[in-house]
Amino acid sequence: MRDSSLSALFGALSNEMRMSTIANNLANVNTTAYKKDTMAFHDVFTRFAHDNVVTTKSFLRDKDMFPDPNIMAKPRLSEQAVDFTQGGMQKTGNPLDFALSGEGVFRVQAPEGILYQRAGNFAVDVNGTLVNKDGHPIMVDGGQLNIPAGAEVTVDGGGGIYLDGQPAGNLDLVTFDTIGKLERVGSNMFRAPEGAAEQPPEDLTVQQGFLEKGNVEVVTEMVSMIESQRSFAMYAKVMQNSDQMDRKMITQLSRLR
Repeated sequence: MRDSSLSALFGALSNEMRMSTIANNLANVNTTAYKKDTMAFHDVFTRFAHDNVVTTKSFLRDKDMFPDPNIMAKPRLSEQAVDFTQGGMQKTGNPLDFALSGEGVFRVQAPEGILYQRAGNFAVDVNGTLVNKDGHPIMVDGGQLNIPAGAEVTVDGGGGIYLDGQPAGNLDLVTFDTIGKLERVGSNMFRAPEGAAEQPPEDLTVQQGFLEKGNVEVVTEMVSMIESQRSFAMYAKVMQNSDQMDRKMITQLSRLR
């Protein structure tokens, strides 16, 4: 296989991954507090044996002993992270809707362990427990919060919860050194990577009766989608032309026998 075909193949695969990410972002444009995925690519250079040899001229020769380095670039995914930039606020008036302003997430008690989410569209289940949309308890002071039927729920800017005006606990709000490295687990929730430690958030406030919108910009994503489509088509054309050249060369060589 020609080097051009191989390089074009890696380029096409990279744009396929990029297109999948863009499509997922656009599909969640109306998802509460959705944080878009971002990715970056870089070139990985393929070096030959003579590339690692210093090409100095010999005292006995007037030319270099080794040819100039021939380096082929192949794109690879270098970084994939979640963009936790702030989304817009939407007023709902629901006392169980909470929007976070700043860097931080809610702690959730899921069957597989502690998970995190940015969305604050909560509810009260049949047992009176404060839960997310999947029925997982929202952690308050390291445990669950039971809300009596008919109780008035208020939350201050720091996450303190009051039932009928009486303190009932504080929402577990945390952040990480590199919050963008949180891993998606579905249902708009995240898992902390191995070795990541929770930290108390700074400049994080809770707004009751609001929901945070997703941070996906439709126009930007559409422009990126067009760019990715054109790049994929370009790489596909390179592979097609390279294949035609190979076929032509094989046909011509076979006639020389």
